[in-house]
Amino acid sequence: MNILFFLKPKSELAYIHDHHTVRQAMEIMEYHKYSCVPILDRNGKYKGTITEGDLLWGLKKENKMNMKAAEDINIMKISRRNDYQCVMGTSKMEDLIGRAMEQNFVPVVDDMGQFIGIITRRDIIGYCYDKMKGHDGHDH
Repeated sequence: MNILFFLKPKSELAYIHDHHTVRQAMEIMEYHKYSCVPILDRNGKYKGTITEGDLLWGLKKENKMNMKAAEDINIMKISRRNDYQCVMGTSKMEDLIGRAMEQNFVPVVDDMGQFIGIITRRDIIGYCYDKMKGHDGHDH
């Protein structure tokens, strides 16, 4: 199975750039109702992920719990607990499932490291569920 079948392309996603401020990141995440988004550089390369928790603890650490102060903090100054590991478009389904066990979505990059989209844990579980139903001959 080609994992690109599951790809949600970059053009349909919310993400932030590494030159954004904390306030910009928060506004993008709030608008799209995402709790975690990819971080890209100006050239579209994947740099990591930022979560609501990362933002909360980062602002607490900086002792800047207001939106005005958040305008002055570059997003890359916020410590990230755990960047989501990415896969390449040519990766195997097993690699994808392994990553999805640890994270809500799996960022996908091309062979040049350019971010091309994500694959959600929900889509992967749906695929596995359909395979299970097909193999045992019963609907659950």
